[in-house]
Amino acid sequence: MLSTTICADCAVRDEALCSSLTNNELAALNTIGRKHSVKRGETVIWAGDDSIICANLLSGVLKLVASTQDGREQIVGLLYAADLVGQPYAGRADFTITALTDSELCIFPRAAFERVLTDHVRMERLLLQRTLAALNVARARMLTLARTSAAEKVAGFLMDMASRAALTGCRGTAGGPVTFDLPLSRGQIADILGLTIETVSRQMTNLKSAGIIRLPGGRAITIADPGALETRAVAA
Repeated sequence: MLSTTICADCAVRDEALCSSLTNNELAALNTIGRKHSVKRGETVIWAGDDSIICANLLSGVLKLVASTQDGREQIVGLLYAADLVGQPYAGRADFTITALTDSELCIFPRAAFERVLTDHVRMERLLLQRTLAALNVARARMLTLARTSAAEKVAGFLMDMASRAALTGCRGTAGGPVTFDLPLSRGQIADILGLTIETVSRQMTNLKSAGIIRLPGGRAITIADPGALETRAVAA
């Protein structure tokens, strides 16, 4: 039996890297891991700082931010529950990582995490496979952004958010409408999609008018017709 304390009640154990690990591999991670909570707006890693931690994101949403030459911030990616935070074998952090929502992480000191990977070659291989899969998803997303219309971009973004909502505060019933809170402002969504705030707002209004989404208030959004949203995402 697995004699761990951190892993036993992990909310993403069946989704994260840990889902493919043996009990011995999990025990090795458990000896170096600790849970850590961050508040919305709190920075976990600063770009340019020494890369001293890796982590599994247990709950919440984080943003990866790069600074442009003129000093502006550009969101280059989002991390959801079950994603790996930080870079093993990297001396310095490439991006600033900040919490978009209250979040919880399982943190590993990077050096200790690397030693565990060295001692457990299969775990290292699994991590590489997950990293390559994430890279392929990022490439596909870049291709989508380059080729699709504004309507397709917004619909596709909402589809992506809805697909990850189960681990980030989704509310709904099986087969029914799904409601979740958008962790981003419309301005931030516009930055990610390469659109203006006005265009994002217009597309959201169009989806609402068509009965595809509902906007209950605040940042909450309900996907009332997932099939129609998917159709908009691939052929607006």
